[in-house]
Amino acid sequence: MSRNPEFIGIIPARYASSRFPGKPLADIFGKSMICRVYEQAAKVLQTVYVATDDERIFNAVEAFGGKAVMTSESHNSGTDRCAEAVLHIEKELGRSFSTVLNIQGDEPFIEPVQLELLMDCFTDSGARIATLVKPVGKPEELFDPNRPKVVVNARQEALYFSRSVIPFLRGRKPEEWIDAHAFYLHIGLYGYRNDVLQEITRLPQSPLETAESLEQLRWLENGYAVSVRVTRYDSFGIDTPEDLRRLTEAGLPPEFR
Repeated sequence: MSRNPEFIGIIPARYASSRFPGKPLADIFGKSMICRVYEQAAKVLQTVYVATDDERIFNAVEAFGGKAVMTSESHNSGTDRCAEAVLHIEKELGRSFSTVLNIQGDEPFIEPVQLELLMDCFTDSGARIATLVKPVGKPEELFDPNRPKVVVNARQEALYFSRSVIPFLRGRKPEEWIDAHAFYLHIGLYGYRNDVLQEITRLPQSPLETAESLEQLRWLENGYAVSVRVTRYDSFGIDTPEDLRRLTEAGLPPEFR
């Protein structure tokens, strides 16, 4: 697997979550959630940091041998936290990184091949921003506003992200849609050229971003292309204690036993 030194993986992690306080430190089969994410990312990336605003998370990362950096409490998104973190890290290490991967801190079983796929966007197509999508497999995913959908153009770039179902299939009953068209879910994993990351975090919130509460719409509204690659891997994202309970009941994935 690639360990290209020009890439840095940053895992934004905050303690104060309204739906699941302390989520990064939740136990996932004997290891903290943030530890499992970190270990998966380190299989691919030579440099990985957790970016946090809480000393409990910072100390937990250092305790398992990881690297962490403290960031402001005022950030509205993981993208903003990554932008600050990479500046601190570059100063600390005395070097620069060309590309930043924003790795979700609540995906304890993220597949290293997904990170490789995202990195390939920058080596193969010269992308400035990139993300992943996954084919919709269940009708309930299609109509769930908490699972953003994406439409993609012929150049493998995002045309639009929405909490609504897109596209609308005229002349078809909604229960027929999933079998009549290829719909895609957004996987919240991002890569950015470092200079572009600094640019997009200085942009004001946009009307579409405010309407849908999706920060990536700010980038599209301001003319930034978002390259897209398709992954077939399912997500184990954990947003609530109920998600954690379901994961615990399902058991540790075979490859981690």
